[in-house]
Amino acid sequence: MKTQVAIIGAGPSGLLLGQLLHHQGIDTVIVEAKSADYVLGRIRAGVLEQGMVNLLREAKAGARMDREGHVHEGFSLAFAGRRERIDLKQLTGGKTVMVYGQTEVTRDLMQQRAECGATTIYEAADVALHDIYSDKPRVSFVKDGEKVELECDYIAGCDGFHGVSRKSVPADAIRTFERVYPFGWLGILSHTPPVDHELIYANHERGFALCSMRSDTLSRYYVQCSLDDRVEDWSDDRFWEELKRRLPEDAAARLVTGPSIEKSIAPLRSFVAEPMKFGNLFLVGDAAHIVPPTGAKGLNLAASDVATLYQVMRRRYQDGRRDLLEKYSDICLRRIWKAERFSWWMTSLLHKFGDDAFAQRIQLAELDYYTGSPAGRTTIAENYVGLPYEPVE
Repeated sequence: MKTQVAIIGAGPSGLLLGQLLHHQGIDTVIVEAKSADYVLGRIRAGVLEQGMVNLLREAKAGARMDREGHVHEGFSLAFAGRRERIDLKQLTGGKTVMVYGQTEVTRDLMQQRAECGATTIYEAADVALHDIYSDKPRVSFVKDGEKVELECDYIAGCDGFHGVSRKSVPADAIRTFERVYPFGWLGILSHTPPVDHELIYANHERGFALCSMRSDTLSRYYVQCSLDDRVEDWSDDRFWEELKRRLPEDAAARLVTGPSIEKSIAPLRSFVAEPMKFGNLFLVGDAAHIVPPTGAKGLNLAASDVATLYQVMRRRYQDGRRDLLEKYSDICLRRIWKAERFSWWMTSLLHKFGDDAFAQRIQLAELDYYTGSPAGRTTIAENYVGLPYEPVE
């Protein structure tokens, strides 16, 4: 097999990159180790920055999002018995976010790829990358018992933190930075109406809580928990009672409870790998960086990588600009570190770190300061809606 760009991973970043390149006449093959149903079964992020919304529209995969997604013009920070609304639209000159689940984004991109006839190979075993520093990199894998060699010009590693792409890089060529947080998020999905029409982030003496949603009838809630906790330790009743304790009284009184349809515990970490280009291999999204979910940046940060690589590849094939390939890593990392900072800051501000009373008072003082200052509110808002994408030149 031959293609121009081999994409490893059929999650939303790989599919989005594939569709954007396809519509520019650039041939791609996506290789995915899991089944399509497995990929669709991942319950992840649901808050999309304006930049990602625009990319989905450009990829011709935004029609259902525009019909069924929910535009949010703000969100709330709850702390010390108060609830402060951050007016995103007013503070950022009209920018908003879109609430639309990652599963639905993935489904839409899969459908678009199938309709345009582009190749996606699911359940590819023993995926391996070869000759990434040469002019003829290759991807090998086993499909239906037969070994396949995929020749290409470039490889986009969109296969996540545990994927083969970053592992294919020589150890002495890459540097990693990491912070592991001493708690996790216990999250549930339920067929219940959301407690509010916008997200609520809560700092509470018992720990962090988040009220989110996927639709008018599908809610997503989280509470901070110990890394030693197990899902089996948390009955639905226990979860709802704990969530109510951490919410403002008015929100707790409106909370509609019901059986969970999904329940999981996610550890939190910050991670960055530098650089993101190794010969003709480009790391994209979670393959290169992880953020704690507090700032809603994970999927959006992957989308900004896709936007950069898409523009670089488009200029490479349409204008012969090979020099722009060398700018990919630096452009991406500038935005990545700013998003890492915001996610770290939100995590540090809203979670309980042990029983340090001084640290808890500092959190409340900082929340009071930022929400009480027009400049502070603007700083929160412009980071939450997403910093601008940097042009490739």
